[in-house]
Formats: sequence, structure tokens, C-alpha cells
Amino acid sequence: MLDHMTFRVRDLAATRSFYESALAPLGYRVGYEGEHDGARMLGLEHDGRFDTWFVEAPADPSGPTHLAWQAATRAAVDAFYQAALDHGGRDNGPPGLRPHYHANYYGAFAFDPDGNNVEAVCHSPE
Repeated sequence: MLDHMTFRVRDLAATRSFYESALAPLGYRVGYEGEHDGARMLGLEHDGRFDTWFVEAPADPSGPTHLAWQAATRAAVDAFYQAALDHGGRDNGPPGLRPHYHANYYGAFAFDPDGNNVEAVCHSPE
């Protein structure tokens, strides 16, 4: 089980706008924004637990990579996708079933401001 992940990004303000909005339907919120070891950082938390961190590193971003967050409902996947597109994301696959993964795999994909492929997925039947 993962405890947390940290990604280097070019522009922390753009990252905050994107992720604060896109992950809100999944229950995430910005819980920390400050400086650590001379680098600006952003921490996202879910149910009081920080598991996603971003560090501003304009010359050395992570990725591209694929990040997927689990959603409790298909409606949350839909809301993630729309918020991602409304806050600087680019489409990489609209919400829908992906039966080639399994019968109830409902996901949506967007590219974040650094070109990472981000996803929200619900594994439950409608």
C-alpha cells in the first residue's frame, strides 16, 4: 500500500488550480502550501491523510507519468473530468466504461499542466 507520492512540477500555482479543483469531487483538499528545504510545496489530503505532494521544480519536473485516483461514484469521475478540463487540463479520454479493463471500470483521463496522464476511476456498478 502506498503511503504518499511526491511529484516535481514546473508551476505550483497552475498545479494547485488544476488539482485543487479536479480532486475535490474525490474528497481531496489542499492541506498544506509552504516551503520545505528551500522548495515550494503543496500537499493534498483526503480524510486527514496527506498522500499527494507537489514540489515546484521548474527545470526538473517529474514525468510524464500516469496517476489514478479512486472515485466512490461514477458521478465523481464525471465531476473530476469536467473540473480538470475547466482548470487547465486537456482531454485524454472522456468519462465512460472501459470494459477491456473489467466490466465496471468507469474512468476519465486528462493531461495535467505538466503533461501527466491523470485519471479518476470508479470500479463499482452504477
